[in-house]
Amino acid sequence: MTVRFGLLGAGRIGKVHAKAITSNPKARLIAVADAFEKAASDLAGQYGCEIRTVDNILQSADIDAVVICTPTDTHADLIEQFSRAGKAIFCEKPIDLDVERVKACLKVVDAESATLMVGFNRRFDPHFMAMRKAIDEGQIGDVEMVTIISRDPGAPPVDYIKRSGGIFRDMTIHDFDMARFMLGEEIDSVSAQASVLVDPAIGEAGDYDSVSVMLSTASGKHATISNSRRATYGYDQRIEVHGSKGAVSAENQRPVSIEVANASGYTRPPLHDFFMTRYTEAYAREITTFIDAVESKSPARPSGLDGLIALALADAAVKSVQEGRAVKVSEITGGLADAGVFKGR
Repeated sequence: MTVRFGLLGAGRIGKVHAKAITSNPKARLIAVADAFEKAASDLAGQYGCEIRTVDNILQSADIDAVVICTPTDTHADLIEQFSRAGKAIFCEKPIDLDVERVKACLKVVDAESATLMVGFNRRFDPHFMAMRKAIDEGQIGDVEMVTIISRDPGAPPVDYIKRSGGIFRDMTIHDFDMARFMLGEEIDSVSAQASVLVDPAIGEAGDYDSVSVMLSTASGKHATISNSRRATYGYDQRIEVHGSKGAVSAENQRPVSIEVANASGYTRPPLHDFFMTRYTEAYAREITTFIDAVESKSPARPSGLDGLIALALADAAVKSVQEGRAVKVSEITGGLADAGVFKGR
């Protein structure tokens, strides 16, 4: 089976997904839609697909699935529309910036029995997957503590900051998902600290650029997250999981993994410059997993529920900073976690 795709959004992340789709032998990129004509025409010219409107893609019989890479405030509406149209849906995070809106959207997905996968690509990074495999095999015993370091090489434009939902919903949300992925348990409480240390304009826009978060599970496991919008040395992505019998970690990756030793000392090449190159294989594996779910008509993971949980953790972090206290996740979800809906990784 070849899954025929429509791509909604031809911006930076849209280009990443277009590459992943067209590199997969089980996929074919049929059409792209974008509000900016040049962005759509450039991508269509590069990959040989058609330019169509969103409404046209919605009604197209020759499209099985869509990848949503449009602005965040359009995601929930598009998910609902394409669910009702019988298309499989891959949507970049987050589904929406409002937890209640996400809940309403997921009700439509469930009612239509639609396939929905949310784009938490880091689960598919081969290094992080190998860590999870080591944990599952019992190599480090029971997981006790997780440390996640995620620092961008530079801050995005302030105009983007203003509509991103803030650092916790835009950047840390990936790390919230990875914390769940590595802990293997749901997070019970969130305690966060946040500052403006990189660019005063980010603070003026109502956001932060430097944050630290402590997550705790009901059993007492911890995850610590360190985020910064500035890393002068490159795209900093590291994880360590400490267990009862040992530890497993993933180091930073480089385009070329060599080390030069001479009279000046030991030197290595710089890190990847950003996510587009650091997570190339993760994006490819992510699309493959989505295609497999479409073919087998099985549930896709990360699911809409995973997207809801990550957003709830982001909201809890915001509330923690604002009120200067640890926040129970149930305060955000309205008792959803206590009802047993959260099912771990």
